[in-house]
Amino acid sequence: MAFITDSAHSNSNPPSPCVGICTINPQTQLCDGCLRTLDEIAAWWDYNPAQKQVVLDDVANRLAHLMDGTYFD
Repeated sequence: MAFITDSAHSNSNPPSPCVGICTINPQTQLCDGCLRTLDEIAAWWDYNPAQKQVVLDDVANRLAHLMDGTYFD
C-alpha cells in the first residue's frame, strides 16, 4: 500500500486508499484491503483533503501496528 504522507501534498485531494479488497475483518473491524473503518469508508467522499490525510496517517499507523504485532496492545 502506498500512502501520501508528504506535507507538500497536504493541500491536494488524496486519492482513496481502496484497493478493491472490500472485506471487514471481524477481529480488527477494519477493511482487509485499505485498513479503514466502515465509518471512514462511508465518509471518505465527504471529507476535505485534510481529513482524508488524517485517515491516511491513521491507516499507516494501523498497518505499522498490525505488522509489528502491537495492534491489539
